[in-house]
Amino acid sequence: MSENIIYLTQETFEDEVLKSPIPVLVDFYADWCGPCKALGPVIDSLAGKYKGKAKICKLNIDHHRNLAISYGIMSIPTLFFIKDGEIKERITGALPQPAIEEKLDALL
Repeated sequence: MSENIIYLTQETFEDEVLKSPIPVLVDFYADWCGPCKALGPVIDSLAGKYKGKAKICKLNIDHHRNLAISYGIMSIPTLFFIKDGEIKERITGALPQPAIEEKLDALL
């Protein structure tokens, strides 16, 4: 686990994500999800690489089911790319790191 990753809750989501002055990547995941676990090291790496430029966040859908439902999360992992409080892109499934970096770079 990277100390640069922000673990979101129902209470922190709005301030950390929607009101963020910098772009945000949100990884909706669950501990039991194989593809989510496979994506974990990529998310850790991104958190270090984008420190200060973008927030890298994770939201456990089992712990915060209402938030996942309100955003229409049907399968995981789902990644949200958010800038200025708006979801610019959402992707379901594990992507290779270069593909995620490309999408993050487009928001910077």
